[in-house]
Amino acid sequence: MTAPENKPLIVQSDSSLMLDVHDSSFESARNEIAAFSELEKSPEHIHTYRITPLSLWNAASAGIPAEEVKDRLERWSRFAIPDNVLFSIRQTINRFGQLVLRETTNSDLLFLEADNPNIILELESRKSLKKLLIREGDGFLIRLVDRGSVKVELIKAGWPVKDLAPLKEGTSLDFKLRKKTLGGRDFTIRDYQTEAAGAFFGGGQLGFGFGTIVMPCGSGKTIVGMKAMDLCRTNTLIITTNIAAVHQWMRELIDKTELKPEEIGEYTGARKEIKPVTIATYQILTWRPDKESDFPHFKIFSAGGWGLIIYDEVHLLPAPVFRVTAEIQAVRRLGLTATLLREDGREADVFSLVGPKRFDVPWKELETKGWIAEADCFEIRVDLPESLLISYATADKRQKFRIASENPRKLDIVNQLVQNHREDHIIVIGQYLKQLHSLAKMLKAPIITGKTPNAEREVIYQDFREGKVRVIVVSKVANFAIDLPDASVAIQVSGTFGSRQEEAQRLGRILRPKERNSWFYSVVSNFTTEEVFSANRQKFLTEQGYKYNIEIWDDLEDISPDKKLPIEKSEVYQS
Repeated sequence: MTAPENKPLIVQSDSSLMLDVHDSSFESARNEIAAFSELEKSPEHIHTYRITPLSLWNAASAGIPAEEVKDRLERWSRFAIPDNVLFSIRQTINRFGQLVLRETTNSDLLFLEADNPNIILELESRKSLKKLLIREGDGFLIRLVDRGSVKVELIKAGWPVKDLAPLKEGTSLDFKLRKKTLGGRDFTIRDYQTEAAGAFFGGGQLGFGFGTIVMPCGSGKTIVGMKAMDLCRTNTLIITTNIAAVHQWMRELIDKTELKPEEIGEYTGARKEIKPVTIATYQILTWRPDKESDFPHFKIFSAGGWGLIIYDEVHLLPAPVFRVTAEIQAVRRLGLTATLLREDGREADVFSLVGPKRFDVPWKELETKGWIAEADCFEIRVDLPESLLISYATADKRQKFRIASENPRKLDIVNQLVQNHREDHIIVIGQYLKQLHSLAKMLKAPIITGKTPNAEREVIYQDFREGKVRVIVVSKVANFAIDLPDASVAIQVSGTFGSRQEEAQRLGRILRPKERNSWFYSVVSNFTTEEVFSANRQKFLTEQGYKYNIEIWDDLEDISPDKKLPIEKSEVYQS
């Protein structure tokens, strides 16, 4: 490839990459460096990426060698690449493939090949691996049941495994996608959805068929899952976050594939069916009678002849499911998520047990192309009433957050926002039940919490989709995997401390493409700890290129619902 005239990239010695958005070569450079770096920030003018061990191992697993990383950086960089960065890239990428996992003639054992004797000595000295590795020649034998546990421990040691042990094919399934939905609409898969599924499948070669797809909410991750099913043509277990999401998957499969309803099973607290395609919840899989008992529903992993497991919202994959390493590791497995952020920092576990990131696409890129809705984000700050100031001042940190979150003045703001958006479908989201019930009563809106029976939830969601209900109030149970395509306004009154993941998921509830723009409001108590947590919550979305307009409301009487703007401003800041 000839050298480009423009050089939009600056590579810094701390392994950060700064990319000039206004350079004409921006897109070409971004597409090349995204394969081996992680997006950290993408505000208006300069996007910041970072080269990390995990990002380099993702690249290595996709067949990108250190020399190719170096060539791409040099192709786009305005200045010479710091020597320490090039050295680190070579050292880190070269660690991938030093350990190779292969099959053996014994179906219960795998062989971990390590040609370098120094690596063998290092691994033998690690206490966490002593019970998992059996020394054999130029490597180690490992028990099939320890496949995942070994990979997790090895990545902690800085030695990612190149897994070339064959995967079970599973029971064959005659799976076909429809050309038209049941409603008679043309059904076509978008280019990026096809590319994502193909990156996961890898043509069926060894070293593929496992991994994670990262795409924004509203961009069609379910479609990517169905395209992967079309490529694999095998019995499939789908695991998702709640019963509403289970039923949503079932509706989508019946609408867009030629599967018959009797071929699709529901495995939840209400029903326990094993069918060629079975959809379960994380909650049912991790249920057990007490802390000392086994997880009785783990048997599902070996019950259906699965050749593919799909983990919806894979960033939520609970720790107990990590333990079912034998069955999980033996079959093709696909993780779907809008963000790999885990507040516990266990992203590397997802890499080890589900697979490397195979595909990622920036949120703003899909917005620009019209595949997800444009969204305007506002943080609205309101003072605590004088009656709560002493209580707030004398409370401990956790109680301070709750007092700020449940600020009663927020109710007036929510009411005004609902009045200002008379043409929109609105979701009011919060953390604290007392606050949510007060809002539901004031707005005369139905409410969904963890205590709402599943049948009632389904009725409320369906009424919202059909326009019978314009406003619903929901707790955090609606953070994930709920398809409400007409929702165009989300009003967040409280949340789980500084969870960036939750912020991204809540915005995602209103990103389905539609004729109207979307509006995302966070109502925050001024001069309280809630401001600090709110700033952290917004971090992921501002890194994706979203701007938050910060509004301070100090005189509700001046607010008119007839204004052109969605809210009346007293002071405005941008972050």
